[in-house]
Amino acid sequence: MPAPAYKRILLKLSGEALMGSDAYGINRDTLAGIVAEIKSVADLGVEIGVVIGGGNIFRGLAGSASGMDRATADYMGMLATVMNAMALADAMRQAGLNGRVQSALNIEQVVEPYIRGKAIRYLEEGKIVIFGAGTGNPFFTTDTAAALRGSEIGAEIVIKATKVDGVYTADPKKDPSAQRYRRVSFDEAIGKNLQVMDATALALCRDQKLPINVFSIFKTGALKSVVLGEDEGTMVHC
Repeated sequence: MPAPAYKRILLKLSGEALMGSDAYGINRDTLAGIVAEIKSVADLGVEIGVVIGGGNIFRGLAGSASGMDRATADYMGMLATVMNAMALADAMRQAGLNGRVQSALNIEQVVEPYIRGKAIRYLEEGKIVIFGAGTGNPFFTTDTAAALRGSEIGAEIVIKATKVDGVYTADPKKDPSAQRYRRVSFDEAIGKNLQVMDATALALCRDQKLPINVFSIFKTGALKSVVLGEDEGTMVHC
């Protein structure tokens, strides 16, 4: 088995990834499959941080669009990410992994607060740290939380799990001639509005020289391929 290309990674999972074929919520089989992919990387000795979204339960921007106060809607979305983080940690426990949830919002009766030093110590001990509640601030996405936490914990790469196997020149579902980028620069991704992450997250990763790899979480073995440094998904780099 080749050695991993990265010692410490930040995995960004969307809340929608947990739905599977369901209309909302958490599909247990899908969750178990995602945990199996994470375990295959943890078994290589890679240290793993995870930022998870909440769109399968509640999306702040959608709530705002329906007339709700944006800040209130975003805080509700943050709570949804904590629910997903707890579900992920429990599924990890059942798979024999030690997952610890840290929340950017203080709800200590449920999960522990985010403390950078403690998170790094957990990673060094082989625990998987799941960061809930985004950045803890409204108006910022969980993409930005992934860029921020990845920078804070010293991750070598942010790996973004999506429903498609990379970044394309156009929507591959609508345009059959769309081509997948193997590698693309941050400036090109921002300039062409390639929808890799939101602009704030991309700018932060660019400034911190923190590469991003976009891949499909539903392709068996893809996460492990990314961690091994193979040509999987799309690499966004400086």
